[in-house]
Amino acid sequence: MSHEGIPRIEPLPEDEWDDELRTLIDQSWSGPPPGNRNNLYRTLARHRPLFRAWSDLGRVLLNSRLPARDRELLILRTAGLTRCRFEWAYHEPLALRVGISHDEIRRVLAGPDAPGWDKRDATLVGAVDQLVSDARLADATWDLLLTWYDEQQLIEIPAIVGQYQLVAYLTNAIRIQPDGRLPVLPEP
Repeated sequence: MSHEGIPRIEPLPEDEWDDELRTLIDQSWSGPPPGNRNNLYRTLARHRPLFRAWSDLGRVLLNSRLPARDRELLILRTAGLTRCRFEWAYHEPLALRVGISHDEIRRVLAGPDAPGWDKRDATLVGAVDQLVSDARLADATWDLLLTWYDEQQLIEIPAIVGQYQLVAYLTNAIRIQPDGRLPVLPEP
């Protein structure tokens, strides 16, 4: 019997929030509900120091210097590789809003060698594969990324992938559930 839909740690009920938690949970950087009152935030509310630090990093990375489209490609590929249902549910709609097509979203799951990518997108998606599997980037990948990104953006690429691996670890291990109205991660 699968317990995938049963959280290992329940999100903190709203009647237990104090003013600081309400401010952390309702931050605008993650968007309107269901974004800002999602179960990840409500679960992290049970560990206030971690929630504060993670929230600060999340805000910086969501407002990164990378183009929003590139950021969402990185996040979706990370979600696909880590089989993170939660991450996928919240970021597929964001990807569509920043101009990633439904075909490109399907292509993200197929990987960097899928037909139809341009060189830049294929390199970016392939960078996620390298970071997730080896925790490093090949010199050839780095050299290609140098043609499109400045130093700060190059720092942000592995930081975003790492941040969303952390989200995958948390949500997959604790079984934090996405809002049921959001998209479902397709089967591999």
